[in-house]
This record gives sequence, structure tokens and C-alpha cells, in this order.
Amino acid sequence: MKIYRVNMTEGKVTTEDVKQDYVALGGRGLTSQIIADEVDPTCNPIGAKNKLVIAPGLLSGTNAPSSGRLSVGTKSPLTGTIKESNAGGTAAQKLAKLNVKAIVVEGKPEDNKFYTMTVNKDGIKLEDVSDNLLGKGNYEVMEKVQEELGEDVCVMSIGQAGEYKLQSASIAVSDPEGRPTRHCGRGGTGAVMGSKGLKTIVIDDTDAPGVSIVDKDKFKKSARGLAKALLDHPVCGEGLPEYGTSILINILNESGGLPTKNFRTGRFEGADKISGETIADVIKERGGQTAHVCHPGCVMRCSQIYNDKDGNYLTGGFEYETVWGFGANSEIDDIDAIAMMDRICDDIGVDTIEMSTTIAVAMEAGIIEFGDAEGAIDLLKQIGEGTPLGRIIGNGTGFTGKAFGLTRVPVVKNQSIPAYDPRAVKGVAVTYATSTMGADHTAGYAVTANILGIGGDVDPLSKEGQVALSRDLQIATAAVDSTGLCVFAAFAILDNEVALPAVVDMLNAQYGIELVADDVTKLGESILKAERDFNVRAGFDNSDDRLPDFFLEEECSPHNVKFDITDEELDEVYNF
Repeated sequence: MKIYRVNMTEGKVTTEDVKQDYVALGGRGLTSQIIADEVDPTCNPIGAKNKLVIAPGLLSGTNAPSSGRLSVGTKSPLTGTIKESNAGGTAAQKLAKLNVKAIVVEGKPEDNKFYTMTVNKDGIKLEDVSDNLLGKGNYEVMEKVQEELGEDVCVMSIGQAGEYKLQSASIAVSDPEGRPTRHCGRGGTGAVMGSKGLKTIVIDDTDAPGVSIVDKDKFKKSARGLAKALLDHPVCGEGLPEYGTSILINILNESGGLPTKNFRTGRFEGADKISGETIADVIKERGGQTAHVCHPGCVMRCSQIYNDKDGNYLTGGFEYETVWGFGANSEIDDIDAIAMMDRICDDIGVDTIEMSTTIAVAMEAGIIEFGDAEGAIDLLKQIGEGTPLGRIIGNGTGFTGKAFGLTRVPVVKNQSIPAYDPRAVKGVAVTYATSTMGADHTAGYAVTANILGIGGDVDPLSKEGQVALSRDLQIATAAVDSTGLCVFAAFAILDNEVALPAVVDMLNAQYGIELVADDVTKLGESILKAERDFNVRAGFDNSDDRLPDFFLEEECSPHNVKFDITDEELDEVYNF
């Protein structure tokens, strides 16, 4: 394994051996540690001193089920905190097969040109693409690159938002069909990639050496054990492949935790029109695809291919949070309009969670009316066009709220709050408040025990047990994010006593080590400590681990509850 260091100021690529402190790290564990070790926490996130670290997970490139997640780490332009954002697609598997432990991108071009970075068995090279790819959306970029180099290469790219260095800009990763439907979305990673002068990263694993496994028989047995645990789980093996993540629309609506009209209430009258069940029916009627893989080797298959009314491809990877944000939170019940918004976001390269919450805030400001689907589509198009209003919207929820003098702005550390109302799903609210990366449901997905009854039952409306639940899940998630496993694998890990030992056994078999389950917990704790230390050095403290006041002051119907977990209780999350 090797670490590549790409200096964009000098146009120079060097190769390093993996130092001992990094050998047992991968994915988020590695990206966060390199950022913590090498980046000045007070630097300008889009300046030369910031770095962009790309790393596959510890299990990526193997036949471990659902292990193809890629981590990208940096200092976030959106939050000012440390950031890891991960995505599916084909990048992680290909980098791992090329024996790439990580790529560290540093500096920035002095000529303001944009480049392609090509990674293959011979190393890394840079090529100026300012004349032929600049200004183009992700769909056209990926199509052009694959026409030239073949359909089997993976393409990571930024759209116009990344070129403009907007704080909501994402990094697109090509899915198995070569489309830009998988994104390192949250935190503005695309702006950092743009600041480094990178338009695309092309990964070609032709004749790659592949991943070495010390004990292949033990690895195969353990991989089969985890695959069985995933497929036997009712959510991982049945609900997700049949209905996608949008199966949560009706579940959250029924539980009163579906944020509606910029977080005014927990139920949306049009929920059924945008539900996972309805989406699945439409997909089947139009010849699309349910049970689609977001990366090779995924057994849960929660991605989808959504066609338009004429049966032509429109978008893929249609996630619950996207449907919620452009749907219930904006009071839009037209699923085709929501699909179009998803398509635009993928193309111009912006995070759909940040953008959908921003659209609702724009509606709050009176720029367009709640429920105005065409107006929302126009605002998103303006981001790609680079209009003044488009640049405001493209810089996210907090920026837009400030630009229009609003106080009802659902952000933590300037990152928008996702698709679970903090008053009705209090465990995930603790995660929103205390995550090292701003409001992020995946950092500690307490929806498991609060709503789904996975890994136990914790009353979502009560404050009791929520701090401990969020803490434990944040620790576990940090570790899972290091393996390259999909976060949904945690469903089986929480419910099936065979799943976690299978993960540990795979790591031991692959690397010839002797981990035990407690080591996974220690890994998660060490990652969070490194991330939190970076944030402290950047100027953050406990006072930043808070929700906006309106969640404490306004009741959320239908349960008429407020967020009532105290500041002192929130401050206990990191007592480990």
C-alpha cells in the first residue's frame, strides 16, 4: 500500500510508504487523522493550506459485502470544522485494488487552471483540461471522459458549483453505470476540490495488483457470514431493496417526525404521493430499476434508477433525505419535480440535503412560495448559471438565511439539519447538535432505536437515554466509516450477534492481525477525539454544540413537543 501526495502548486506527485501510525487506519479514520496531523485548523478552507484526502476503507476492494464506500476528508468550507464525507460508486474499490492507501492533495495552482488527475497502475499524472471540461456539468463530464478512456474507468468530478467554490458543492463519483449519482455531498468538499484546480479524478484499475488477503479462506467465510446477516435483516434484506431509503417517508410521517414547511410540523399531507412505496410503483411502471447497487458488491441494493414519464432515464440514487427536503419540507408533492431537482443537483454538483433545506429557507424568505416546484427548479438552475441569487443559494442554508435576514434557519455549525425533526426524534437531535461535522444524521443514526426498533427501543419523544444512544452510535459509526462498509450495515450489526464478529474476523483475516470487538470501539473513540481536537484548535467549543432556538421554543405537532435536552446533558456526549 502507498500514499500519494499531489502538490497542485508545483504540479508534482510523490509517493510515500504508509507510516506505522496509519497502517491500521482506512476511510474516515485515515482522512481525519491526516487532516488533524497536517492541516492548520485556522486556515482558509479554500486556500492553499487546506488539504483534500481521499481514502478507501479498510475492507474496500475485497468481496466483503457492501464495502465500497470512499471517504474524502478536509477542513469544511461550510462548517469550518473537520469534515469527512463518503460516497459509494466505483472509486473506493478501484483505488484499493491499485493498492492506494490514500491520496493527499495539497496547495493550489498559481495559474488558476483546472486539471484531471489520472490514477492507474503506473501512478498519478496531471493534465490541463481547462479548455474542454471547464464549465460543464457532471453528466457531460463523465460521458466525455468515458468516451475517451472507456466505460470501466471511475470518474470523480465537480460541477459548476465546485468551480465556483460554493459551500454546498459536492464531489460526484460515478456509479456502476458511469453516471454521477453518488456524491461526497456534505460540507463543501467539492469547493475544496475546485480550489485545488481539480475538475476530475480518473481512476483506472486495469491490471491492478488487487488486494492482498493473509487468510483467504477465513475471509471468505466471514464475508459470507456478514452477507447472510445483512440479507436476513428485514430492513437490509427486504425493505431497502424493495422501496429504497424513501420507505422512511411514510414511517416518519406516521411517527410525527417528518419535518414539513421548514420544520413547522412533523406531518405532511402529501406524504403518500412521495413515499417509497409510490416511488417504487412509478419506477416499475416506467421501466426503471429498484434494488440497484450504488457500488459493486452491495447486497442491500437500496439505490434506484428513476425514469421520466416517457420511460427515459432521469436520475439515480434517489434518497429519502432528498425526497423529504424537496418534498415535505418545501411542501411539494410532485415526485417528478423532485426527481428533476435531484438530477440538477447531481449535475451541477451540490449536496441535495443542503440544497433542499436552502430551498425551504428561500421559501421562508418569500423568494418563491412554499409548494412552488417550478420556482425551486429555477433556483437550482441559477446555481449552475452562476447568477448572483444562484451563488447565494449555492452557499447553503445558513448563508441564505443571513442574506435574507431570517432567524428560522435549521443549521448546526452552519450545516443544514436533515430529515428527522429534532423534537420528535430526540436521539438524532443529540447527534445533530454534537457531531464533529455539523448537523449530520449519519454520524449517529439514532433513528434506529428511536423509530425503527433496531438495536433496542428508546422513546423518541422523551429525553431519557438519548445522550447515551447518540454517543454510542457516533463511536460505532466512526469505526464503520473506516472499514468502507455502508452505514446501513449497522442495522444488522446492532440486531444480529453474528455481524460484528464477522467484520472483526474479516479485518483479522485480511491483515493478519488479532483485533477483538473492543478494538472497534477504541478505534471509533480515537477518531472522534482527533476530530474534536481539530475543532477545538479551530476555535469551536461546547457552545457550538447547540440546536437553533426555535426547536427549544416551538412545539412540533402532532405530538406538541419541544427539544428539552439541556446544554449540560449535551456536553456529556464526549465524556469517554
